Amino acid sequence: MASLNFKHLRYFWMVAKAGGIAGASKQLHLTPQSISGQLNELEASLGVELLRRVGRGLELTEMGRRVFSYADEIFALGNELLEVALDRTARKSLPFRVGIADSVPKSVAYRVVEPALRIAEPVRLICREGRLAPLLAEMAVHHLDLVIADRPMPTNLNVRGYSHFLGESDLTVFATPSLTRSLAGTFPALLDKAPFLLPGEDVATRPKLIQWFEAQHLYPRIVGEFDDSALLKAFGQAGAGLFVAPTAISGYVCRQYAVQAVGRIDSVTEQLYAITTERRLLHPAIVAVVQATQREFFGKPQAT
Repeated sequence: MASLNFKHLRYFWMVAKAGGIAGASKQLHLTPQSISGQLNELEASLGVELLRRVGRGLELTEMGRRVFSYADEIFALGNELLEVALDRTARKSLPFRVGIADSVPKSVAYRVVEPALRIAEPVRLICREGRLAPLLAEMAVHHLDLVIADRPMPTNLNVRGYSHFLGESDLTVFATPSLTRSLAGTFPALLDKAPFLLPGEDVATRPKLIQWFEAQHLYPRIVGEFDDSALLKAFGQAGAGLFVAPTAISGYVCRQYAVQAVGRIDSVTEQLYAITTERRLLHPAIVAVVQATQREFFGKPQAT
């Protein structure tokens, strides 16, 4: 059975963080040849390829990304151990690993996760962002404690998980003041043929929004589609088109992106779920997240 050489693992971790052997050699004060030799020994001992050469640089393989994730936690715990050893009054923080589906607005994700930092027990928050299916796969092997998503647990995935409904909010349409002034008519008629930024195909509200357009006989001119909600709002801030966001964060959206509310679509809602491997919630940070979100956030649009 192969044994793990933590010195070699640390060199690999530093190379991955520095983006290459040259950067790691400066931080470690070692020659690139020495580090390269240690990496080869690590790959040989594990029997896997961790890095591959692409052009003049290196990139992590799929297994390399998984090993880096483990190494990240190992050395974070090591630093915490040193802190506890040097400060006897320090309390061990509770790791809270959260996956956030990229279809969930970042401002919503922050408000949902933030209550975990207010519990009595110290929490070390670790956030991962990505598409829902890979995040759920990470949760299945206990690399994540919780996944925040805009839909419940998909039934077509061979992953055991439980969906905890957090709440829902209808949608508000936003635009820059200059774009709003260029539109003729009143809401919702002003949306017809107006430039519009549509959520990407992985966003749960997209089909419901398209159905609403069709039911209202509205045909906005789609100028962009975005999986990432923050990028969509950045284009909206630049005046590229109208866009929607949950009414529950309307005040934040107006302040942050210098836009104004054009109208409200109360028949289309964005839902939010906490997905866990637990039917009965036990992790204190997850309990805080679910209870605070259900109690405080949804259904209460923020004042501008």
